[in-house]
Amino acid sequence: MKKIIFVCFFVFIMSGCSHHDSKNSPMSLIKEIHPTPAIIGSNESDDIGMLNKVKEDVESMEELFDVAVIKGEKEILVAYKVKHLQRFHMVKIEEKLNKMLEEDYPDEDFIVSSDYKIFLEAVELHDKMEEDKNYSEEKAQKKFDKIIKLKKEMT
Repeated sequence: MKKIIFVCFFVFIMSGCSHHDSKNSPMSLIKEIHPTPAIIGSNESDDIGMLNKVKEDVESMEELFDVAVIKGEKEILVAYKVKHLQRFHMVKIEEKLNKMLEEDYPDEDFIVSSDYKIFLEAVELHDKMEEDKNYSEEKAQKKFDKIIKLKKEMT
């Protein structure tokens, strides 16, 4: 009887820790989801083309396996996941990625993160913007700014 109670309690506790508001975010840390680039605000075709190119460039790095790209008012967030055996080279990978982005897109301001929390938040924002047509530009920008602030606090 004690074992059954313990198992039920454990399942109850673990189910409370798995709340996510979007369809992709619960599995985004386990598998590749390849979210499309997102733009907060204007949907200019030049921006979409540039963001798709950024995503392709970042995904072409052999050390990475999933990338989320979101463009806010001023910055572009690039959140990525590193292959497991490459995690020992995180500093080199981030330096290489920053250098590549600065050379290829000198007019853009990039915020680059390999942190899973940042990736998860970016995927949740992306899903909210896609799924909820009533999700306002102001709410999206506020959430985006919160993600950027979180990233800066971590560094």
